[in-house]
Amino acid sequence: MNNLLYITWEVDPVLFELGPLAVRWYGLFFALAFLIGYYIMQNFLKKEKLPTEWMDSLLMYMMIGTIAGARLGHVFFYQWDYYQDNLFEIIQIWKGGLASHGAAIGIIASLWFWSRKVSKLPLLWVLDRIVITVALAAVFIRTGNLMNHEIVGAPWDGPWAFLFTKAGYIELVPRHPAQIYEALAYAILFAGLISLYYFSKASEKRGMLFGLFLIGLFSARFIIEFFKEVQVEFEADMTLNMGQILSIPMVAVGAFFFIRAILKK
Repeated sequence: MNNLLYITWEVDPVLFELGPLAVRWYGLFFALAFLIGYYIMQNFLKKEKLPTEWMDSLLMYMMIGTIAGARLGHVFFYQWDYYQDNLFEIIQIWKGGLASHGAAIGIIASLWFWSRKVSKLPLLWVLDRIVITVALAAVFIRTGNLMNHEIVGAPWDGPWAFLFTKAGYIELVPRHPAQIYEALAYAILFAGLISLYYFSKASEKRGMLFGLFLIGLFSARFIIEFFKEVQVEFEADMTLNMGQILSIPMVAVGAFFFIRAILKK
């Protein structure tokens, strides 16, 4: 490898410490994702002359659905062989282990409850709008992963390869900055969705934005997985890893809702 080409990434995952409390970059970006998403969704409600008071309950449902879904997704999709013997550790989310596919399921489930209990509007109405904020949140979360030196790419000797100096669980060699690839893909998705919401009638075709979100996010995830390091041992001998296998039905569901929205009068 040409050692002159890579970028040495030495950022400390801990932003600052206050006594025993350590504030991490990942936690900061996770909080920003919810905060900015809150104001974007609130603006959607104002634009459509709906009660902005809904936001408090919506934020609560979203946070519970996101965190619970992401954690349980990681437990059952990736490491059930470990957690079945360490059940108490399932709730110890500060130790890491969140899965985006699980988060997607958790968000949909929580919004279904919110739609029934609070808004009384169809589930697809809120999904068409909330996915815009989720796309932006995905940008922040992958940026947090970059700061955490986690979800790193496969070894590579290209001109923008990163040497993750604090990722002690892998070999110290230059790698694809897979977190940046995903963050950029999700930023483009966010820009496209919010433009369609404000400058087209896509939001009136129920399920269209939700379908485009699933197609865009999980297609990008499927492709970028080819540039990532294996996350768990059982994936090492798989042609497609778990992230790719779980992305396929998500894209299919997205295609269904997108086509349905186009055809439905």
